[in-house]
Amino acid sequence: MQVHVVPVTPFQQNCSVVWCDATKQAAVVDPGGDLERVLSVVQKNELKLQKILLTHGHIDHAGATYDLAEQALLPIEGPQREDAFWIDQLPMQGAMFGLPAARAFTPDRWLEHGDVVTVGEERLQVLHCPGHTPGHVVFFHAGQRFALVGDVLFKGSIGRTDFPRGDHETLIRSIRERQFPLGDDVRFVPGHGPMSTFGEERRSNPFVGDRLFASAEG
Repeated sequence: MQVHVVPVTPFQQNCSVVWCDATKQAAVVDPGGDLERVLSVVQKNELKLQKILLTHGHIDHAGATYDLAEQALLPIEGPQREDAFWIDQLPMQGAMFGLPAARAFTPDRWLEHGDVVTVGEERLQVLHCPGHTPGHVVFFHAGQRFALVGDVLFKGSIGRTDFPRGDHETLIRSIRERQFPLGDDVRFVPGHGPMSTFGEERRSNPFVGDRLFASAEG
C-alpha cells in the first residue's frame, strides 16, 4: 500500500491518499478541503478512486467530504456513528472557523471497532478510539505496520479534548490500550504534523509516555 500525505486547509490537516499497488485503486482519508491538491495526486499516479475514509467529523478533516463524494461518485466509510452530531454541524463549523461552507452528509457505512475496510486488495483494520471525538476511528495496516490515527495522537502531543463530548481520560485509554499494543514499530500519520512511531511516543510523549504510567500499570 502506498500513502501520500497532502496538508490541506489553513489548519494544515494531513489528508492522505492511500492506494493498492496491484490494482491502483485508491481512497482519500479525511478530505478536509483543497480538493484540487488532493486530486492532483490521484491524477499524477493514475489512480482509480474507490472511496472516502473518515477518522472523525471535525471540519478540517471532513469539510470537503460531500463535495468529493458528489464529484467522484464515491461512497463514504466512517467514522463511528457517535460522530454523527459533528457531521450534522459541518455548516456551523465552517462559519465558526472561517472556512469555506461545508455540507453535512450521512456516511454510506458507519464503522465499528474490529471492522475491516478495503482499498483494492489492501485491508485496513478499524479501531474505535474515542476521546478527541466520541466516534473517532483509526485505520491500521498490519502488514506494513502503519496507521492513520487522525487527531488521537501526534508526535509529542495528543488530541484536544475541550470540544463537545471530548474526554481526556477516554483519549488516554484509546492511545494506551488500543494503539500502543499494536507495537512500537508501527509508524503513524497523525491528523497534523510529522509522522512518528508508537515506540517513540511511548518513550518521549509528555502526555502518554510510559514513564507517566509505570506505577499505575506495573
